[in-house]
Amino acid sequence: MTPPSGFLRRAAAQTFRDRREAGRALAGQLTDYRGRDDVVVFGLARGGVPVAREVAAALGAPLDVFLVRKLGVPRRSELAMGALASGGAMVMNDDVLTDLRVTDAQVREVIDAERAELARREHAYRGGRPLTDPRDKTVILVDDGIATGASMLAAVRAVRAMGPRSIVVAVPVGPGSACRELALEADGVVCTSMPPAFEAVGQVYDDFHQVSDDEVRELLNTAAG
Repeated sequence: MTPPSGFLRRAAAQTFRDRREAGRALAGQLTDYRGRDDVVVFGLARGGVPVAREVAAALGAPLDVFLVRKLGVPRRSELAMGALASGGAMVMNDDVLTDLRVTDAQVREVIDAERAELARREHAYRGGRPLTDPRDKTVILVDDGIATGASMLAAVRAVRAMGPRSIVVAVPVGPGSACRELALEADGVVCTSMPPAFEAVGQVYDDFHQVSDDEVRELLNTAAG
C-alpha cells in the first residue's frame, strides 16, 4: 500500500562503506515499490546515480539520470543561492541574495552558465535520448544525501511539472530539518540516516569520491542492459 501523502520515514543513524552500500540500505526501506510497473527511479547527477542504480536494481524499476545544477554565489561558488533542474525549474534562496546583495545581472550570468553546463551533461549522459517519461508514474528521486535540500527541491518541482502520479524523495542521509521541509512538497521522503549532529553528506561515507561523467554513463548503460 502506498504511504499517505507527505510521509517521512527514517531509520537510526548509520554509516556506509560507499554509495553502493548506501543504495542497498535505502532500497530496504522502499520495498513497497518493488515489482511495480508504475515506478521509475531518477538518480540526481552525479553522486546520486550509484545510489539510484542499487535502488532501481532492487526494485526492478527503470533507472534514469536527472540533473540539478547548483547556482553558486559569484566569487563564492561553494555557497548556493539557488538551483536549476532539468526541465527548467529553478529554486532561489532569497535570503542569500539579499544578505550578499547579489545583483540581477550576476544572477542571470550564473544561470546562463549553468544552463549551458546542464545541457552539456544531458547530452553526455544520454547521447540525445530523452528523459524517461514520468507521466502517471511514481517517481523515486534519489541522491547520495541532502544538506540544505535546495537541489532536491528543484528536482521535485521540475518533475512535478511533468505530471507524475506521485514523487518520493529517497536519500541515505540528511538533516531532519531539510527532510521535513521536503516532505511538504514531495509525496513522501525516505531518509535512512539523520545524524543528530549533521555536518555534511560525506560524514556517513568511508568512500565519498567524486563521481565522474564516465561512471554515470557506465551505470546507466549497465542498468539499461
